[in-house]
Amino acid sequence: MTRSFDFDAVDRITAGAVGEPGDRTFYVQARAGARLVTLLAEKEQVALLGRALEHLMSSLPEGPEGSEPSASDLDLDEPLEPEWRVGEISIQYEPDGDRVVVGLMEATEVDESESERPGIGEPAVARFIVTRAQARALAGHALAVVSAGRPLCQLCGLPAPQGQPHVCPATNGHRAYRE
Repeated sequence: MTRSFDFDAVDRITAGAVGEPGDRTFYVQARAGARLVTLLAEKEQVALLGRALEHLMSSLPEGPEGSEPSASDLDLDEPLEPEWRVGEISIQYEPDGDRVVVGLMEATEVDESESERPGIGEPAVARFIVTRAQARALAGHALAVVSAGRPLCQLCGLPAPQGQPHVCPATNGHRAYRE
């Protein structure tokens, strides 16, 4: 069984990618004191996390300003040894304490024989409590990490291969789009 994590106050939280565009591996990472948790994520999940946090932060009434983490605070820490792969993501605002809860649930494939036994096959959960400033910084950084990949075709929205023409399905392959 994989481990769950519950950080009442993180020192830092970030998302990042390692590798060349088109072949990157994405991570979500949080640190509380000496405890570091790295989780494997999909590009779309990192983008969704960034957009959801951005939307949440823009919908909140004005609150106390905290200090934004520096760019170096948003770099991934080594070693990049993920605990598990992210499945579901949840984001909540807790007005008591003026904080944001980032919840990540492990992606699991449940075997039918295991689903009948209680406690077997239950996914691990990571719960990270962050400040408004940390949430804002994570949102911007996550979206920047995602956009640093391959350019998207303006017609179909699919990633274009680097240095090669993209035969766009929106044109039935009759026209190549080149960035």
